[in-house]
Amino acid sequence: MNHKRMVEAKITVNLRLVLLLMFCTELHAALPFFPTFTNSEDVYAVNKLYSALGSPSLSGWTALGGDPCYELWQGVQCTNNRITAIMLSGANLEGKLQDDSLANFTSLLTLDLSNNSIGGSIPDKLPSTLQIFSLAGNQFGGTIPSSISYLTSISDLSLSGNLLTGELPDAFQSLAQLVSLKLSANKLSGHLPPSMRYLTSLTTMHVQNNELYGTLEVLQTLPLKDLNIANNQFSGFIPENLLKIPNLQADGNQLNMTISPSPEQPPATISPSPEQPLAIDGPVQQNAPPSPVYHKRKTMDVKAIAYVVAIGSSIIIAIAILLVTICIPTWKVKRNASLVKVESSTLESTEGLDSANNTTQSTQNNQEAGKEVEEHKVNLKDLQSISPDRKPPNSDETQTTQKRLNYTSSVKSFSVAILQQYTNSFSEENLIRECRFGKFYLGKDEDRKLYIVLKMEERKSKIPLSSFLRIAEDVSRIQHRNIAELVGYCAEYGQRLLVYKYYSQTTLNDIIHSRDHSRRTLLFSWISRIRVALEAAKALEYLHGGGQYPIVHQQFEPCNILIDDELRVCVSDCGLASFLPFISELQQSHCPRALSYNAPEVNESGNWSVKSDVYSFGVVLLELFTGREPYDSSRPRAERHLASWASGQLHDIDALVKMVDPALGGRFPIRSLSRVADIVSRCIQEEPEFRPSMSEVVQDLIQALDASNSIL
Repeated sequence: MNHKRMVEAKITVNLRLVLLLMFCTELHAALPFFPTFTNSEDVYAVNKLYSALGSPSLSGWTALGGDPCYELWQGVQCTNNRITAIMLSGANLEGKLQDDSLANFTSLLTLDLSNNSIGGSIPDKLPSTLQIFSLAGNQFGGTIPSSISYLTSISDLSLSGNLLTGELPDAFQSLAQLVSLKLSANKLSGHLPPSMRYLTSLTTMHVQNNELYGTLEVLQTLPLKDLNIANNQFSGFIPENLLKIPNLQADGNQLNMTISPSPEQPPATISPSPEQPLAIDGPVQQNAPPSPVYHKRKTMDVKAIAYVVAIGSSIIIAIAILLVTICIPTWKVKRNASLVKVESSTLESTEGLDSANNTTQSTQNNQEAGKEVEEHKVNLKDLQSISPDRKPPNSDETQTTQKRLNYTSSVKSFSVAILQQYTNSFSEENLIRECRFGKFYLGKDEDRKLYIVLKMEERKSKIPLSSFLRIAEDVSRIQHRNIAELVGYCAEYGQRLLVYKYYSQTTLNDIIHSRDHSRRTLLFSWISRIRVALEAAKALEYLHGGGQYPIVHQQFEPCNILIDDELRVCVSDCGLASFLPFISELQQSHCPRALSYNAPEVNESGNWSVKSDVYSFGVVLLELFTGREPYDSSRPRAERHLASWASGQLHDIDALVKMVDPALGGRFPIRSLSRVADIVSRCIQEEPEFRPSMSEVVQDLIQALDASNSIL
């Protein structure tokens, strides 16, 4: 019996030792996943990058866990607990980056992997926070991914000295912060993409030693100081502005280094107007400039053709003058009749006639007629009595207008006369609200269909025709149920008007701060406020990631959030920020209330980005659940700025409860309130890289809504 007990005791001890050993093993395995100083998402991201590079010999680096910021890993720099820079130039790195090797960094500003032997393709998924990105001097192949369009904060992009092929992606629309672009010594081919014209901060561009061809017109308005295009296949004249660049290197091309002919000089052959904007599907094709060396026979042929063209042109002009003399009276009678009476059955044809006839004045004549236009209405008598010595409507401006925006039948070209009829001559009774771009008027056609017409004030801005049409084209492509829909435009007689589908005249600002009790009852419940916030967030989410490239709203405020009687939401002014360069600085609001919606980096240096929109959304959400103004001078100094006052109390539940709009009568779930406060806290972070994306905000609001479903 004693022997049996001794055996059982030994078995028990051994079993306990085995269990203890297993526990220690599990504990050791779990240690890498214990909380570290470095943000866990960044730890995961840097582990993944290390594995993709083949686990090279880098001090401190590991493929599993670790604490890069606290342990000072080689080449890693941090701000607080976030990895903001990885600089491993010339570190003998190899391997291949996978498509998601860089996707998980949350706050990475600088990534320098230059002068190594890394191969494969450039990942399609890149951290949107990047400001400096260098993969120069490696062995990357394939094409440059179009996803670079999401690097809206990028200032320095260097991919020189690789094996990149194919055409440059037409993906530079949103890279307005880009200062330096270096793509030299690759095998890139094709034209310079049209979207390069948006690189308004670019001072350095190196594309030498590639196989690029075509002309250089797309670069002529950029602020370049260092341009190297040597050893490519560019041809034609170099634009005059480029010849003034301090450091220009263009050897090894087929370029004519003389100043190109002025676009205002009449060409020898028929060619597009110099003001004609780019077509939808690419740049307008023009004949290449002639070679400076001519064969004698070719010269004689050209002269002969010139004589024939000159004689033929004289005959055509004579016939045209005769026809104009005969037809002008008839045309004027028809013009007057069409302006006096527009019948329902002929509305579409009248719009077409006005668009095809009235807007076809030459640019000079449009400017003269535009001087006769008053601020709030156009004198129809002046328009009807255009002097006979002016050309009948048949100008480049309207032809350009029609060609530019006839890609879809859903966007109409309205005449000034038609819009006057719709808006009662832009009367004060039809005025809905003002914005920094002009004034919104209520319009109604003869079928009682409603429109919202934005009349841009001529004294506030001077928007060139080509720029207006390009921006209108871009805005018309923004299609989302929570975003105001552009249905038409007008560019007659120097006017600049946009026509929107009617949604509502009531804004979120009207409801939150209205003294009218009936209006405020629209947002009587907590759950209705969350729903409004969610719908508005979906609009921003679409702008930031639902199209070809991110669109920054730049003025996301309650006055731009329209709400109907069923609490459906529509965000207005989307895409209109592109007009800001043409607006006088004096017209842009600098009042404390407007500035309260701006992110710190915007007020300090004017750096707009999708993350500055996120900050604005956070302020609006805070305003929505507190019912307070973003800036209130009547309050004590410490409480005047809503965001700064609330930021330190968003994680104090007692303070939160006191902060909620009294109009709610205390009817709100604490759990949902806490979730909303957390969203606000993350949105109004001082540093943009610490703010969430709008996609994350949408998901968080859905969870807050779920937590509210028991409270109505």
